[in-house]
Amino acid sequence: MILDYHMHLRDASGGIDHSVDAVEPFVERAAERGVDEIGFAEHVYYFEQTRALWTKPYYTERCVYDIDAYVDALVEAKGRGLPVKVGLEVDWAGERAGELAEILEPYPWDYFLGSVHLLGDLAVDNGDGEGAWAEWPEDEVWRRYVETLSAAAASGHFDVLSHPDLAKIYGVRGSDDLYEKLAAAVDAAGVALEISTAGLRKPVGELYPDPRLLELSSAPITLASDAHEPPLVGEDFDSAIALARAAGRETVTVFEARSSRQEPLG
Repeated sequence: MILDYHMHLRDASGGIDHSVDAVEPFVERAAERGVDEIGFAEHVYYFEQTRALWTKPYYTERCVYDIDAYVDALVEAKGRGLPVKVGLEVDWAGERAGELAEILEPYPWDYFLGSVHLLGDLAVDNGDGEGAWAEWPEDEVWRRYVETLSAAAASGHFDVLSHPDLAKIYGVRGSDDLYEKLAAAVDAAGVALEISTAGLRKPVGELYPDPRLLELSSAPITLASDAHEPPLVGEDFDSAIALARAAGRETVTVFEARSSRQEPLG
């Protein structure tokens, strides 16, 4: 089985469109590329229901969409028999994670992707030499990133860690010791790891995660394109599957109502 569990629901022009009509082009592209099942995982900070949790303007300015409309569109797509799952990319909210979980609890999610884009109020991925990279030395950025993602994994709020070594986005790679710490945290938490082709489109030019993380961890996997437009669905999945197999993974994790099972990969 091949699945793509990380994409953002957009229309043909790239605008946010949380409607069932916008789902269909993603499904069509998946079929063209031999992807059996797709899952949408919109950023949690796009929804007005979560606005009170954020302080960073980049987030609060985007909290204008209705989470009910998003979920309803995906549930309707599932009802039409489309191979679609209802997911969400949830930024780690630290000590307010419980409040966020309460807001999300009423909805019929299939899975949550746990992400870390911010260290405090400083972004890891907003530009080389900016954000966290301007505040701390490179090894300190990495240390804080691993510490924060490990806390997110241990929280029990997430099913999968998305782009789990995002901190390498500009080509600065973490030490073996930090990858060992992250692998230990992942395995202790029992979460899955996302193999994402999005890194191939970023300055680092390689898959997330580094092979070291997959080799050090025994975690199950999902596959992801992080597509923000239909043409990107399943992009470069030959490379993602090759990485999975090289790291000893022969199955992929399928989610339904936040329960998981393993299916043969490919």
